[in-house]
Amino acid sequence: MKLYHWLYPGLRIKRWLLAFAGGLYLVTLGWALAIDAGLWVRIEAFMKRVLYAATGRFLPSSVLGWLLVAAGAGLSLASIYQLMRTVIDVLAPSAASNGGVADRVVVRRQLARGPRIVAIGGGTGLSVLLRGLKEYTSNVTAIVTVTDDGGSSGRLRGELGILPPGDIRNCLVALADTEPLMARLFQHRFTQGTLAGHSLGNLFISALAELLGDFEQAVYESSKVLAIRGQVFPSTLTPVTLVARMADGRVVRGETAISSDPAAIAQVWLDPPDPEALPAALRAIESADMIVLGPGSLFTSILPNLLIPGIRDAVARARAVKLLVVNAMTQPGETDGFTAADHARAIIQAAGPGLFQHVLVNTQEPPARLLQRYRDQGQEFVRPDREALRRMGLQVHAAPLIADDDLVRHDPRRLARALLRVLLACRPPVEAGRRFDFFLLGERLLREDTGREL
Repeated sequence: MKLYHWLYPGLRIKRWLLAFAGGLYLVTLGWALAIDAGLWVRIEAFMKRVLYAATGRFLPSSVLGWLLVAAGAGLSLASIYQLMRTVIDVLAPSAASNGGVADRVVVRRQLARGPRIVAIGGGTGLSVLLRGLKEYTSNVTAIVTVTDDGGSSGRLRGELGILPPGDIRNCLVALADTEPLMARLFQHRFTQGTLAGHSLGNLFISALAELLGDFEQAVYESSKVLAIRGQVFPSTLTPVTLVARMADGRVVRGETAISSDPAAIAQVWLDPPDPEALPAALRAIESADMIVLGPGSLFTSILPNLLIPGIRDAVARARAVKLLVVNAMTQPGETDGFTAADHARAIIQAAGPGLFQHVLVNTQEPPARLLQRYRDQGQEFVRPDREALRRMGLQVHAAPLIADDDLVRHDPRRLARALLRVLLACRPPVEAGRRFDFFLLGERLLREDTGREL
């Protein structure tokens, strides 16, 4: 036990320590007076000199005044600082221990005033985008498809009758601002027993949905557990099935069956055909500064959201900057042989025009060794045919976006910076009070880009 713990209130020790000190003082004073009758006179003279020095009476009044002001201000600031550290040490111990309290406050305020970005999609592509965007704004809304019927999500959907939680779980983790261990725990997938194949996050969301009787509320409560930057919404609360007509005329039901079918996809639709869009998702689209489609599986992650009439109409009406992020690689069975223009054309044909005016393409071709590995899996590099896109009346933005690792995928931070540069270049209509925030965002991007190609 540390010594200062003896000073805690309620121990009934301090009072007796004070009583002992007082008794010792009286004994000492009485003994001194008993043996020296002139002691009081000398004590009085000494105390006068001490008081004269302590109050600074030997200094001019103006100098003494400013010294007192400085001392008082320093004491007040030190007290406020220590008080803040005490409170934050209780509410956010990691911030206090790292000495980054002020930095965290500034960062959080900047994120809270960041641009309002809505990302529409599903799967791992949307998660990659969210991981990059959350470093620049906490006003991120992910609108996630609910047509997944494979793996853990498919089993929970069939057994419990709930919406598939897998893609939503990935987005929650991507936006998480919690301890890394908590995010890893949410993604943990069991390997043995009856739970084999299930992730803890899927089970957590499913349990909350059953407990609360509301899938939307379950996602919201899960987002609080992970302290996410932004919000995640399913595109609809209606259980829907993705249906496709293949190039050979066959009709295939279910996202998993469609993705694994070797035939090309000619058309996709939802069953039931007109599910109601989530109202919160529509409000986010209406107030967005930027709406991003993709990256992700074209027919099974992006289009299912746009096939919901409410989502499609809200995006078409929105005044935001609307942009399609083209995938870096083709997907077997979905986009074999597709160029960037083919991706854009497929969305326009399936969901109609007016959903995006801008296209972001990757210009960084992966190393040959990686390309060969992906060719062995039936995937090819998506050609950024910019001229074909321009002939379609679209504004093309190009940048090297590939991550520096052993997988050909978008780098979250590069992708986020490229999107934000497009947003700033388009100068979307914003309230006067937010223009300075956009200026600060531009300055931050400029500082980060100093000495870099991207």
